[in-house]
Amino acid sequence: MSIHASHPDIIKRLKRAHGHLASVITMLEQERSCLDVAQQLQAVESAVGNAKKILVHDHIDHCLEHVVRDGIQSMDDTIREFKAITKYL
Repeated sequence: MSIHASHPDIIKRLKRAHGHLASVITMLEQERSCLDVAQQLQAVESAVGNAKKILVHDHIDHCLEHVVRDGIQSMDDTIREFKAITKYL
């Protein structure tokens, strides 16, 4: 399996989310304000959501397009896969 061009960006985003999540845990342990914790949780959610969106779009743009163009997968199977992955957007 080849690495997609978008994977390094996704990894960077997920590492950022990981750092934000570690900060949330520390903040809770230090009994920081709920407003500060909520702000950090929003950063985690946003980073993960953006990474997911990039992954789904990349799969549609490259993987699904490739299997249809090269006749590797039937159009019906590709449409089913498209519907399945877009549920995550």
